[in-house]
Amino acid sequence: MTTPAPAHLFPVTVYYEDTDMGGIVYHANYLKYIERARSAWVRDMGIDQNAMRNTEGLVFAVRRVEADYLAPARLDDVLTVETRTVAVTGARLVMEQRVLRGPDMIFSAQVTIACLSRSGRPAKLPLGLRAVQS
Repeated sequence: MTTPAPAHLFPVTVYYEDTDMGGIVYHANYLKYIERARSAWVRDMGIDQNAMRNTEGLVFAVRRVEADYLAPARLDDVLTVETRTVAVTGARLVMEQRVLRGPDMIFSAQVTIACLSRSGRPAKLPLGLRAVQS
């Protein structure tokens, strides 16, 4: 039996530009937060996405997002985005991402990422990502 990979943690501070007039985070900004966290996760694994695109012709694209908004984040909140791998196939990653304020989960999403070739066709994930334990 394999041990699940630990969650990747990414800090986010809510700035004025993230909020509406009431000081509450605008709903689309959660998608930006989790995108930044996934990019940091890939970078922290030692994968250079620019080099991957330029030398191998591979890019990542979000194929599906299922999101739940559980509680509002507000101006000056300090948040943590927790990213875990749920499933890995040849060309696809399924990630679970949660946004936490302290111990409280305020947003959750399941995101399916596809690896694509220059032509836009599915392509094998880089070896480092295929080896990720779910």
